[in-house]
Amino acid sequence: MAPLESARRRPAHRAHRVALLLIALVAGLGVLPGVAVAAPGAQLNAADMTLLNGVRLAGLWEMPAGQMAAEKGQSARVRQIGAEISRQHGVLDQLVVDAANKLGATLPTDPTAEQKGWLGEMQNATGARFDQIFVTRLRVAHGKIFPVIGAVRASTRDATVRKLADEANKFVSDHMAMLESTGLVRWQQLPPAALPPAQSDSLVAAAAANVGGRGPEVSTTVVWLVFLAALGTGGIATYRILRRS
Repeated sequence: MAPLESARRRPAHRAHRVALLLIALVAGLGVLPGVAVAAPGAQLNAADMTLLNGVRLAGLWEMPAGQMAAEKGQSARVRQIGAEISRQHGVLDQLVVDAANKLGATLPTDPTAEQKGWLGEMQNATGARFDQIFVTRLRVAHGKIFPVIGAVRASTRDATVRKLADEANKFVSDHMAMLESTGLVRWQQLPPAALPPAQSDSLVAAAAANVGGRGPEVSTTVVWLVFLAALGTGGIATYRILRRS
């Protein structure tokens, strides 16, 4: 007859095996989007990152652009607006850096090639031409990020991103009003609003259209393949552990 101690140990072995199998299942489920066990950073989607990157890039080129306007603007209004926009972007830049650090997101450290080109254009301009270029470039740029902010604010699931969208909306709206107060905005030359296809009512789709394209999309098939691979790996590892035990 088997010892009593051994008979008591058997249920414990079964419970241990069940626990290991459950761990393997949870490990596999962790790769699925939207699952509660996913890390907090996994909730950020392409639209959220578009906002974070867009706000950061805006600060990287509009701060030096504003400083240039404050120093070489022909009109007193352009000089005043340049100084204030540069100052406010310094505040907004710190807000987006703080948000990214909290979310574990990586932000750009340099303006884009196009933005660097705009800064070069301003450096080479003087007088009334400088004022016109400054107002035109910044007003167009603010018009592109503005719908992105609204779309992300309406759809994001992350409280930190939502708060940043609220703050960015105030700054961008204020900047557009200041630029328009110069009387130099050429309304007929502003790009038309980029709307999503007629069959789509997605606000994020509209935002993506304004920034030049959607974020990368992950195929459902790929997600399930990754899930099955992870589940299989967990199952094999569990089987080996059970054999050794």
